[in-house]
Amino acid sequence: MKTIDATKLSDEELVKKIVENNDTHLFAILYDRYGRVVYNKCYGFCKSKEEAQDLAHDVFVQLFVKIRMFKGKSKFSTWLYSFTYNFCVNYVQRNSAKKKEKNTIVTDVIKDEDINDNQIDDASLFEMKSDLLAKALEIIDPADKMILLMKYQDDMSLKEIQESLDLKESAVKMRLKRAKEKVVKAYNELL
Repeated sequence: MKTIDATKLSDEELVKKIVENNDTHLFAILYDRYGRVVYNKCYGFCKSKEEAQDLAHDVFVQLFVKIRMFKGKSKFSTWLYSFTYNFCVNYVQRNSAKKKEKNTIVTDVIKDEDINDNQIDDASLFEMKSDLLAKALEIIDPADKMILLMKYQDDMSLKEIQESLDLKESAVKMRLKRAKEKVVKAYNELL
């Protein structure tokens, strides 16, 4: 019988085999593929590398438990991205006392596209000082922070956000608009 090199399997094939056999060795391959990406996402919600490592570890423990929930409606990487963000948002909400201590560094690479509303435009986000913007992001609701980070830090398209959050395009646009309004309001209150 010919053995298959599991490292050559697609993510979706690998997940299927993990689910079929509850195989921790195959899960380790998935961990090797995505460990760094998950850690980086977690670090955006933490104040230290150690906390991010612990959070990433917890994400993978929960992922192993809940990997059967992946139904293949999107790419595994998209599903994992959403899973990680939801886990981190829940973590922040559970630890609301720590919420204001978190320090997310947001790059000033914000692209002007997709949303064209007259009240809050992307140019106003460009003009914010990054340290105050990071503080403003800590003040707003984690779900609002999440969608802004997805759009501006991770450079996800509306379609990618729509798939990750399982929302309609109009809902994504509205959430982005409201989140931008909230972060601008929080930012102005910090001035």
